[in-house]
Amino acid sequence: MSPLPTTAPGPVSAQAGPARHALDDSTVAARVRRRFVAEGTVVTPASVVSAVRAEPGAALLGDTRLLRLADQVHGDLAGAGPLAPLLADVRVTDVLVNGIDVWLDQGHGLERAPAVFRSPDEVRRLAQRLAAACGRRLDDGCPYVDARLPDGTRLHAVLPPIAATGPYLSLRTFRQRPFRLTDLVQRGMVSAQLAELLESLVQARLAYLISGGTGSGKTTLLNTMLSLVPGDERIVLVEDAAELRPDHPHVIGLQARTANVEGVGTIGLGELVRQALRMRPDRLVVGECRGAEVVDLLAALNTGHEGGAGTLHANAATDVPARLEALGLLGGLPRPALHAQIAAAIQVLIHLRRAPTGRVVDAVCLLVPEGAQRLVTVVPAWRLGAGPQPAASVLARMCAQRGAAVPATLAGGWR
Repeated sequence: MSPLPTTAPGPVSAQAGPARHALDDSTVAARVRRRFVAEGTVVTPASVVSAVRAEPGAALLGDTRLLRLADQVHGDLAGAGPLAPLLADVRVTDVLVNGIDVWLDQGHGLERAPAVFRSPDEVRRLAQRLAAACGRRLDDGCPYVDARLPDGTRLHAVLPPIAATGPYLSLRTFRQRPFRLTDLVQRGMVSAQLAELLESLVQARLAYLISGGTGSGKTTLLNTMLSLVPGDERIVLVEDAAELRPDHPHVIGLQARTANVEGVGTIGLGELVRQALRMRPDRLVVGECRGAEVVDLLAALNTGHEGGAGTLHANAATDVPARLEALGLLGGLPRPALHAQIAAAIQVLIHLRRAPTGRVVDAVCLLVPEGAQRLVTVVPAWRLGAGPQPAASVLARMCAQRGAAVPATLAGGWR
């Protein structure tokens, strides 16, 4: 019997190289992505899994590896790509990409995330695909976009040369489940006694503004407080980008519209506030006052619409009157008239800030007209770490007069 050929292992070895190459995850993912684009196949989790299974050598993939690869491809084609796992983390509120560096915020400030991009071109393609999913254009002719993804995530992207070391990509997550006050207490945003105060403000139908810096939790707190509104009341929301989703049975929302590619079709918040007044609101809410629409909001709250609310960017509670003045001037409202409108329309200011431990309610204040010119000033009623303040008794009296319970945190100042 002749001996076995010594060259037999050669062909086997030659075949092993291509097999390993065919099963390389990045290569398989690239082929599947190209096939979806070329064939125009509808991207669904099931269709992606089928496409991966159809790849040569896929039978050698284990179930875990195959599903992981399918998730990656689906994210590249329909989701946020390599950023999808970060956005899915319930602790993450913001994901930021500078060039190829990724940063995230879990409520305790920004921290660097592991690298997931290999080149700026990869970030650019992801940003353009996300913009296209919002029906928006992002290219050299229009190098920036501010939009809302189908799942509610807020998208902002800037491309070079506007972005000097970009592309830059900013994503703010949207959680479908609104927080309850007990959730905010557990997270340390409010204390148990302060939660009682916030409930009393809603029960008393006092109009309030929530102020704070970017990412301080204004929308989260407003969402939570609106969930406390009685179920037989109608809430009308006016927002630049729909972010508020209170847990309430009767909520309708109006969202501003930006110009199309031809530069027409803009519908601003001011016009939406005027439309909202015709929709029989029990509570009128402007998601964020950032321009002349503050004049329309003040006018609306002075026509019998109690319990209205809104948010406002401000560094400190004492800066709010000046901030409102600046916005009022954009709407052509003189300073004395603006302060008269504020005094009559809004009673309470809730200010938030970012602390080393996370987002916290820093102060609850009253907006009180003072002096010969009756200019509105901010008078604290409660402050973090100090408890009841000079205006505590006034706020307690306002709650009692409107049939709401006097919260324990103000009881010391009640007389």
